[in-house]
Amino acid sequence: MLGTTTKRGVLPGFGLTMGYSVLYLSLVVLIPLSALLLNSTGLTLGKFWDIATDPRVLASFKVSFLTAAAAGLIDAVLGLLLAWVLVRYDFPGKGIFDAMIDLPFALPTAVAGVALTAIYSSNGWIGSLFEPLGIKIAFSPIGITLALMFIGIPFVVRTVQPVLQDLDAEVEEAAATLGASRFRTFRSVLFPELLPPLLTGFALAFARGIGEYGSVVFISGNMPMRTEIAPLLIMSKLEQFDYAGATAVALLLLLISFVLLLLINSLQRRFRKTAR
Repeated sequence: MLGTTTKRGVLPGFGLTMGYSVLYLSLVVLIPLSALLLNSTGLTLGKFWDIATDPRVLASFKVSFLTAAAAGLIDAVLGLLLAWVLVRYDFPGKGIFDAMIDLPFALPTAVAGVALTAIYSSNGWIGSLFEPLGIKIAFSPIGITLALMFIGIPFVVRTVQPVLQDLDAEVEEAAATLGASRFRTFRSVLFPELLPPLLTGFALAFARGIGEYGSVVFISGNMPMRTEIAPLLIMSKLEQFDYAGATAVALLLLLISFVLLLLINSLQRRFRKTAR
């Protein structure tokens, strides 16, 4: 029709952008995962079951998942507090404090592992304080959890922080005016809005913790059946040229992680629908 204008988007049309998205996703995610599945086709179901039920494999999975879950839960609490401080308060050095949150992203994980081991070992600054109490931090699941907390805390803070910034403070003031206590205001007004991003941050920290290698390999002590993590077991099998065993462990780790993340995302969507 004469005189009308066509509204153009900033980005190209759906076909072109979708094509690039599928290509990028295929090169980065789908093809590597397909290669993992193809490498496992040489395994019979019986051999795969024998590898999956091996006591050493089960022990490494237990250490990886329990420490990653514990670190993710602790990061969810600490990350919420850090995000709250950064959003709701102004103080000297706030910009530096905010930038330090992203330090685990920039710091090589191996460097973080060496530093944490030096600090929390029996002769380290902090580890020496707990050693007389019979508490061993380094070379124990506690040390692994601390390392995973270190690399996972930015995921929670950066996920919760934008949501806190968008929350209207007038809603809290209205709740206080109606006589609600601070705890009830947090439980009834703030927490329903913060729960979905908290679940997202936990899922990201949990997923990163399951596959983390560099920061954990030093502080864990790598003791089979005690502090050996699943990624380290995969590397050990590769060094022994046990490619079938490494592939089976990696595939099992991938499947369990995918199921757990799918459940967490389902809970997140349910809470978002409830909040609406």
